[in-house]
Amino acid sequence: MSESVSESDKELEETSLATEAAAQDPPVSARVTAAPAATRKLIYHAEVRVKVEDLDRANARMDSLTRTYGAYVSDASETRQDGQRQHQMKIRVVPSRFQAMLGGLNGLGTLVSKTLSTDDVTAEHADISARLGTKRALEQRYIALLSQAKKVSDILEIEEKIGNVRGDIEATESRLKTLNDQVAYSTITLTYFQELPLTAPDAPVISFSSRLVQSFYDGWELFTGLVLALVTAWPLLLGAVLGVWGLRAWRQRRRQRAAASL
Repeated sequence: MSESVSESDKELEETSLATEAAAQDPPVSARVTAAPAATRKLIYHAEVRVKVEDLDRANARMDSLTRTYGAYVSDASETRQDGQRQHQMKIRVVPSRFQAMLGGLNGLGTLVSKTLSTDDVTAEHADISARLGTKRALEQRYIALLSQAKKVSDILEIEEKIGNVRGDIEATESRLKTLNDQVAYSTITLTYFQELPLTAPDAPVISFSSRLVQSFYDGWELFTGLVLALVTAWPLLLGAVLGVWGLRAWRQRRRQRAAASL
């Protein structure tokens, strides 16, 4: 039974690889023929930044716009810093109303920046769908093989392979679900902000006693500063004293000579 399990397992893997290769490498006629516009899988993104006069009024305006276009907000945050109050949100809207929703944002305030992008995920979506079908078929064949297994070792080996395939199926389903959600709802990342006036802080009220204590402190600082300045300038003071003494001695000798000449 172990040999039959190995042979069946090899056959399943070869079948799976052949199916995936066929999904990835379609016939020439399929490759050269462009898919119709209605079947293409497109993801629309937009990033918009707007300066508003009144943030609260802009918030009310956005509530009205989302209701009007059947959109919803998946994420929102508001901050206040550096003289600015800012609101950021992610808006999800169906592609048929994407451009109309963008046009409605023009009434919020002054447009600062707008970036639009489109991702074509048609090929990726088809590839993931094909892989998912292949993995589901492989899982069913493993399950059928499990019902025929007799040995415990064969059963454990097949169950391990079924677990691996199911893990792959769940990951593939998650990726396909994400793509479907991104295609079904376009995303607009909107940021609008209000400049806040910078006001000077009020001057603190200082009592008379506090001012008196501060005056004593300032006087003491002045006194110690003068003492330290004198100590620092002692060479200059010594030079000035010696200069005065020399000048007086010179004048005295001059007077003595003048008296002796008489």
